[in-house]
Amino acid sequence: MKIFQRFVIFLMTISFLALALTGIVKIPETQSHFFFVYNYILASTLSLIHDWSGIVLVVLIIIHLIINRGWFAEVFRSGYQIPKKTTRIIYLIILLILIALGIFYFYKSNQGSPIQLASAEVKEYQGEKLGSINDFRENSIKGPQYIDINTYALEITGLVDKSEKLSYADVLKLQPYQKVVQVNCVEGWSVKILWEGVLVRDLIKNLGVKPEANTIILYAYDGYSTSFPLEYVLNSDIIMAYKMNGLELPPERGFPFELVAEQKWGYKWIKWITKIELSDNANYKGFWESNGYNNNGDLNGPKFEVNP
Repeated sequence: MKIFQRFVIFLMTISFLALALTGIVKIPETQSHFFFVYNYILASTLSLIHDWSGIVLVVLIIIHLIINRGWFAEVFRSGYQIPKKTTRIIYLIILLILIALGIFYFYKSNQGSPIQLASAEVKEYQGEKLGSINDFRENSIKGPQYIDINTYALEITGLVDKSEKLSYADVLKLQPYQKVVQVNCVEGWSVKILWEGVLVRDLIKNLGVKPEANTIILYAYDGYSTSFPLEYVLNSDIIMAYKMNGLELPPERGFPFELVAEQKWGYKWIKWITKIELSDNANYKGFWESNGYNNNGDLNGPKFEVNP
């Protein structure tokens, strides 16, 4: 029994270290110090290790409490003069809390499971084979966002003569465009999708963009943001998508709108767009850019900012 107890303690230690170390690497505030880790392990694998380390640790703590329940009871009775019956109740409460914690942690770690593939999803377009909605990995900063379309409004503001707020239906009235574009994530995966939506330049062309505006900043429902040179959206057919492979964007993929940021890394493909701002701040840095990712986000450029 002692050998088994020591083995459980050893596994608890390993699980705790794995949970703590992967957690530190994943935290946005400290991630810039650990970019070298992503040269050896995918971010998705790191998240998987982190999640399962937490689940295993909770299970091992429960096992440890069960095999050491006699010691637990003795400590409480001798240290706090608690009756035997009360000690058992406290023990059971702690055990139930840990079990509930384990179930909750398991549930949370599986929230990013693949979305059920809809039968209507387009799998091929003009002879070109497409990826699937299921091929994406959940890596947003706060998990999928669920927006009430009845109260939703897209705000367009900043250096324009006339700010505007558009409902979802208002945006869908604009000329739609389709294009097959591949999203490439810095984690190492990519998916080719048929996107449908409106051109970003069509959203702003009648608002009177002021001459000093040189940057377009997009904001998301979860607090995420990113930016681009204004000429990027004016001189290119950049789509703000509301459909992928013929289906309405699901919440997990950015409903109501996701930016199809062609020739940019995936962290520039902002989802759940709620606001567009025209700015003269060419140095604006969004969420991941503020944590060390390259501000341009070009596929043929560096993933991270290079310090001189």
